[in-house]
Amino acid sequence: MAGFKTTRKSIDSFFEQKHIAVAGVSRNKKKFGSIIYKTLEEKGFTLYPVNPNMETYEGRTCYATLDDLPNEVTALVINTKPDVTKDLVSKAQARGIAHIWLQQGSADKATLNELDGTNVIGKECLLMFAEPVKGIHGFHRWLKKSFGSLPQ
Repeated sequence: MAGFKTTRKSIDSFFEQKHIAVAGVSRNKKKFGSIIYKTLEEKGFTLYPVNPNMETYEGRTCYATLDDLPNEVTALVINTKPDVTKDLVSKAQARGIAHIWLQQGSADKATLNELDGTNVIGKECLLMFAEPVKGIHGFHRWLKKSFGSLPQ
């Protein structure tokens, strides 16, 4: 992973975006993509669910592909399997979506190595940075900070 590093600046820049697509939402509310969606919604972001197997999600249009998203989408959270993630990253970059958060476990090393020119956050849990951070995610963030592994 030559050169790939998540920074606090990249995280802050991601959260400055107001229109965020969430790939990997699920009918199962306990799946991480759905939890991320709900958390960001509670924090006031305008969200666009992405799942090719659903027409609606939480009463909103669910987009089958990134090509179907409105132009105002400037950020993407990906919570899919690595083989799906690689294609999503390519399509997002082709569309000009410059802020991409690869939730832990969604990307392999090869995908991370191909992320030039994009504000990409990887190997970090979005829920540890979506302010205000509460509960277990706040504790995990405190631990990472205490051990010096929180992005600087």
